[in-house]
Amino acid sequence: MRWALVLALTGAYPLIVYFSLGHVEPRYLALLLLVLGGLRWMAGGAQVLQGRWLALAALLLAGSTALLNASLPLKLYPVLVNLVLLLVFAMSLVRGPSMVERIARLQDPNLDAHGQAYTRRVTEVWCAFFVLNGGIALATALWASAETWALYNGLIAYLLIGALMGGEWLLRRTLRARHARSEA
Repeated sequence: MRWALVLALTGAYPLIVYFSLGHVEPRYLALLLLVLGGLRWMAGGAQVLQGRWLALAALLLAGSTALLNASLPLKLYPVLVNLVLLLVFAMSLVRGPSMVERIARLQDPNLDAHGQAYTRRVTEVWCAFFVLNGGIALATALWASAETWALYNGLIAYLLIGALMGGEWLLRRTLRARHARSEA
C-alpha cells in the first residue's frame, strides 16, 4: 500500500510541482518532498538501505527548499532518483547478481549462463540510461523553463523508460527464440 502511494507520488511529482509553482511558495511544496521521504523511509522494501538513502536525500532537498524558499531543490528530486537507481544497479554489477538477473530469477529461478550474461548486459544498459536520464533531468532543472522541466521529467522520461522496457522485452523474445533454435 505504501509503495503504491510512493510510486504514484513519485510519478506525479513533476506535474504537482509544475502546477503548484507560481501559486504556492516553494517552502510549502517542500512538504511534498517531506511526505515522499517519510513514505520511502517507512516503506522499506527489498532495498531498504538504498530506500533510506533516497529518503534522507529527499528530506535534505525538502529542508533546502524550506530554508531557501527556492524551487531548484524541488526540481532536483528526479536527478536524485536517477542517481540512487544508478547506484543500486551499478552496485549489483559489482557485487552480483545483477539487478536484472535478480528480477529475472523471480520468473525463472534456474537461469542459465546465457541468461545471466544477458541480464548483466541489460543491467549495464539501465545504468547508462540512468546516467543519461539523470543528466537530462539535471540540465532541465538548472537551465530549462519550468514547463520543459515538467514535460521532460513528468512525461518524456516515463515514455523513455517504457520504450526501453518494451524494446528489451522484444529483444529478449527474439534472442530466446534464436537461442532455443540454436540449441535444438
